[in-house]
Amino acid sequence: MRPVGEVEFADGQAATSATGLHGPWQAAAAIVGRADLMLGERVAPVLAALQAASTSRFRGIRHSVTWESNPELATTGQKAPGLLGEARFREGAQVLADAGHSFEAWLYHPQLPELAAFAKAVPDLTIILNHVGGLTRVGPYVGQEQEVMATWRNGIAAVAACPNVVIKLGGMGIPRFGFGYHTRATPIGSEELADGLAPLLTYCIDQFGPERCMFESNFPVDKVPYSYNVLFNAFKRLTTGHSAPERAAMFHDTATRVYRID
Repeated sequence: MRPVGEVEFADGQAATSATGLHGPWQAAAAIVGRADLMLGERVAPVLAALQAASTSRFRGIRHSVTWESNPELATTGQKAPGLLGEARFREGAQVLADAGHSFEAWLYHPQLPELAAFAKAVPDLTIILNHVGGLTRVGPYVGQEQEVMATWRNGIAAVAACPNVVIKLGGMGIPRFGFGYHTRATPIGSEELADGLAPLLTYCIDQFGPERCMFESNFPVDKVPYSYNVLFNAFKRLTTGHSAPERAAMFHDTATRVYRID
């Protein structure tokens, strides 16, 4: 039940913001919490408590399943491999789906085939794949660019074939993506950033289609290598060749649909 307090706090901040106390902007129209899906069916009261803590804003959970056997890469939220394939985890995921909530998937790119199998096993669960599938090009993956990218592309294609999965386009300021933008003495500009991110984002958009893509800031985590304005200007540059409805989907409509935001 520990994550319930986090959702309660976030909902309180959103409610305060909605009063106009901090200005015209309003924070957190929707909130994603956390619950341990390894509880299986016993996750139901946890989800009910999360919903009660934020009756109008709670939308789903993120349960990190990152796993990497190499000690150079730290893991969060998982003690053993194969969590997405565990019967209890899938049982908990079905409870999540039955309650009408969504699941945020955060993993390393070699785990993408596991996510595709998971998505097929719980087809009525809306799954949001975080950070373009967790591409990792540091540690044991350095010097294996062709192999790493081939594995990532195949994994993205497998997940994109599952209609209940949408993808967040962003999060690539994290050092593990291997761009090294955080090491620069002079921060990168939006034009160069767009050129650097284009191969990854274009592939994801091609595989999922704009109607299943949403741009994300991943701030404050991503604010070390570039500013918020630079990032979203890069996204705008990247999508100049798309139609107005396609851009609307990626910048707004997919997110409002998936997170049920009025």
